[in-house]
Amino acid sequence: MTVDDSGSGTGDPASDGEPGRAAGSVADTAAARVDRAELHARVEEEEQDPVDAQDGRTDVQNGRTDVQHSRTGGPDGRTVGQDGRAGGPDGRTDQSGAESDGDPLALRLEQLILGAERRYTPFQAARSAGVSMELASRFWRAMGFADIGQAKALTEADVLALRRLAGLVEAGLLSEAMAVQVARSTGQTTARLAEWQIDSFLEGLTEPPEPGMTRTEVTYPLIELLLPELEEFLIYVWRRQLAAATGRVVQAADDEEMVDRRLAVGFADLVGFTRLTRRMEEEELGELVEAFETTAADLVAAHGGRLIKTLGDEVLYAADDAGVAAEIALRLIETMANDETMPELRVGIAFGTVTTRMGDVFGTTVNLASRLTSIAPKDAVLVDGAFAEELIRTGDAPASEAVAVEEAVAAEKEGEEPPAYRFGLQPMWQRAVRGLGVVEPWLMSRRN
Repeated sequence: MTVDDSGSGTGDPASDGEPGRAAGSVADTAAARVDRAELHARVEEEEQDPVDAQDGRTDVQNGRTDVQHSRTGGPDGRTVGQDGRAGGPDGRTDQSGAESDGDPLALRLEQLILGAERRYTPFQAARSAGVSMELASRFWRAMGFADIGQAKALTEADVLALRRLAGLVEAGLLSEAMAVQVARSTGQTTARLAEWQIDSFLEGLTEPPEPGMTRTEVTYPLIELLLPELEEFLIYVWRRQLAAATGRVVQAADDEEMVDRRLAVGFADLVGFTRLTRRMEEEELGELVEAFETTAADLVAAHGGRLIKTLGDEVLYAADDAGVAAEIALRLIETMANDETMPELRVGIAFGTVTTRMGDVFGTTVNLASRLTSIAPKDAVLVDGAFAEELIRTGDAPASEAVAVEEAVAAEKEGEEPPAYRFGLQPMWQRAVRGLGVVEPWLMSRRN
């Protein structure tokens, strides 16, 4: 898969009816590329020619913008600070736009990743793209990039991105406000992804080919090997997710349901997490959170739900079907209960109208699910009345255990199989819930 001039990913149709590349070719290519011997050879090349790693590249020893970290940010080439937010290039900010000498490795990494040299100031980039400086600034800030004055830090790719967004607005395909939202959602999602990839790859994949080699010596050749494969994989996953999201939208009953939909929303929360933070080392705590998030994400996806977001000790998920949401909740409880390293879990689920926006969910239903989680017992699932009614309506749970017994007796008399209910519901005492008034939660469990 490649990226064409319009920014979309395309793949040549393979023969024998296979779309794009053959099934194992990307994995085979990645395995061949990320070979330790090749990585060692790349490192040796770096040592022999520490400045001009690629033909046609300029001598970055005379680079003009000071970048003190090897992590690069967005189109302005800024570094990323300790807090994960983008910041402007160091030494950039006198009003004349003068720039100081830069870190050679940082500049070479930036050029490798962006695929182009710094050529434009923000004003020049906006003018070349044919958009106002005001609109260009709105797009850049929406993508998460800080103001850089008039430092010459932008590339042809930045100009093209501006031109594309502005072109969508001019063509009437997006309003200006929607274009800014597209920029913001893309920036927020990819910023987190990039941070995770750099942290993980540099910590987990940069074991030196030979003892004594530094992380710095391995970083450039490693990124050079991984970049094309990660780029293709990113486009593939995005297209798959886009296809799934589009399919859900077109199945909506009407236009209003495309935005405000009836969904089951669940929160799963680790019990006593605050106390754990005081007793555990940071590394141990990070490993626990990662294990929890990984387990939750796998279970949600495997059973047909959608992971909306993770919040450290809590995950938020949604499902179109109440039975799916119930199964996910109980699977989470059962899985965590079998892991001695994990604290207890509690889950709250509500069913109703939900507003979806930029991949997140909002509304009273979401708030109710959160409140139910906060009052749920350990290793238990609390649901609201609407969710209980939906399970009863779809035949996943009986109206009561007494009804289930009556149905079983009647079925036995007729020589038939009794209804196979998956879940049981037990009404709990009504409670006042902050901000939502009095609710009647139901305790949900799995029926044998």
